[in-house]
Amino acid sequence: MEQFIVSARKYRPQTFKDVVGQQAITNTLLNAIENNHLAQALLFTGPRGVGKTTCARILARKINQEGYDDPYEDFTFNVFELDAASNNSVDDIRNLIDQVRIPPQTGKYKVYIIDEVHMLSTSAFNAFLKTLEEPPRHAIFILATTEKHKIIPTILSRCQIFDFKRITVKDAKEHLAEVAASQNITFEDDALHIIAQKADGAMRDALSIFDRVVSFCGSNLTRVAVTENLNVLDFEYYIKVTDLILENKIPELLLAYNDILAKGFDGHHFVAGLASHFRDLWVCKNPATLVLLEAGEHAQNLYREQSQKTSQEFLLQGIELANECDLKYKVSQNQRLLVELCLMQLASITFDGEKKKAESFIIPPTYYRNSAYSITEVTPKGDIPKNGTQIPNPELNKVTEKLPEEISNTAPAIETIKPVVPEIKPTIASEPMNGTKVSALSLASIRAKRELEASQKANVKHYDELPKESFTETEMLLQWTNFAQKLSDKGQKIMATYMLINDPTLDGFTIKLELPNEGSKVDFDANKNELLGYLRGKLHNHDIVIDVHVNEVTETKYAFTPLEKFEKLKSINPAMELLRRTFDLDV
Repeated sequence: MEQFIVSARKYRPQTFKDVVGQQAITNTLLNAIENNHLAQALLFTGPRGVGKTTCARILARKINQEGYDDPYEDFTFNVFELDAASNNSVDDIRNLIDQVRIPPQTGKYKVYIIDEVHMLSTSAFNAFLKTLEEPPRHAIFILATTEKHKIIPTILSRCQIFDFKRITVKDAKEHLAEVAASQNITFEDDALHIIAQKADGAMRDALSIFDRVVSFCGSNLTRVAVTENLNVLDFEYYIKVTDLILENKIPELLLAYNDILAKGFDGHHFVAGLASHFRDLWVCKNPATLVLLEAGEHAQNLYREQSQKTSQEFLLQGIELANECDLKYKVSQNQRLLVELCLMQLASITFDGEKKKAESFIIPPTYYRNSAYSITEVTPKGDIPKNGTQIPNPELNKVTEKLPEEISNTAPAIETIKPVVPEIKPTIASEPMNGTKVSALSLASIRAKRELEASQKANVKHYDELPKESFTETEMLLQWTNFAQKLSDKGQKIMATYMLINDPTLDGFTIKLELPNEGSKVDFDANKNELLGYLRGKLHNHDIVIDVHVNEVTETKYAFTPLEKFEKLKSINPAMELLRRTFDLDV
């Protein structure tokens, strides 16, 4: 059985042109070699799996190939690799320095590649300083590390630093497509895109994931099989969740999140992915930013369709809510509830709820409704057509016969006047007690209508239906304190202070309050209407009045000690004493 070689080793680049995603660095190194501008100490730094060690090996081979015809000569005897993670002592560095003094047997340079150089001890770094600054002409040092900040500044100042970047999703996907084609493996574009995203910028990780997925799927890579094997949340999950959010289906949304948790996904990962999904939808709304969307062709079409259903305000608020949930997730005691609350808030962004009435009344409108009198809209029998002539109205003629002579004589003249408005809408007529209807189309009818209203007012019975429920002083003090707190929350501190200077007293339905000076009384009287309406509505009594007196010797009563605060609370609500005795509480 032939031994399997992982793709990360099998497809390791052999030339600078094969290196993926590091064109700037590889071009710099090639130009340095051609122009004899290569430094003797190089530092390659960057994330894992982006080609640092590979570029070091290619460079070591390239600088020794001058004058050699064999392009496959690797100059193994001229390249020395040292793993600083396991050889980090001073003695190891001293042994290395001793070897540096010996010139190469073949080739021009001896190249020393020190991997994970940040693992060297401080003493080893100090022992290496002099040799690194002034090495022999035949020696070149290439240091590789993923954590540049752990290297002491004296080493950094002696090296030419090359910062390797993460491999983009596009570059990683294109390289995976070449590898798949060389192995006769069919694939979906979205499947390779998911692998490239999962690799998080590391080409070695992408190839390792590719080998694992090929072992699971065989020679056909599909998006469904890749997501199942890698256990990642596919973009279709977020498309479905966003559709439920836009449709305000909170129960289905919670069930969908429960299914996601049941499949083993982390809630934190889901929330972060949802915020990224909203960001991708935002990117799709503008053609100029569409290039920022890293997704396959099928995913781009779905994103574009869903972005047309959403508004920018919804996406902005959705990103804010998801990001806030992301920040609170680790410190939350109930993480599932936190995510569910975030989903409910997202589903409520576009939900208007029940339409509320335009007006709200403290006193119900039924208190002012008079059942004995009503205004009804009727169609007048004597309409005026567009030609200006009036259609006879028998009801109106009966009324005009009873009018004084001077008004009756003017009626025909008024009737011949053409109206300014070409069409007159039906007017509101009054329906008297006996059922006769009067139309307001002339001065005569207006006169009759006024007489009719006067006769109706004389017959109307006055009903005293305003609420007059009784209440206690304790109930009054509770509502008084509540309103003062509302004013304080709204920033009206002065009015709230006036209300709490002294406890008001109750005399019948009159609330008496003492203030320390005349200025405070004037301010209170100017702003007490809102308070009066609030108390009348809450206590269901329309006869409540507020009487303010000035008492200049009045002292403001403040509660400082716990006992004073308890006594003040007890004066507002006597049940506090019962609570203290029941549970044997200390003050």
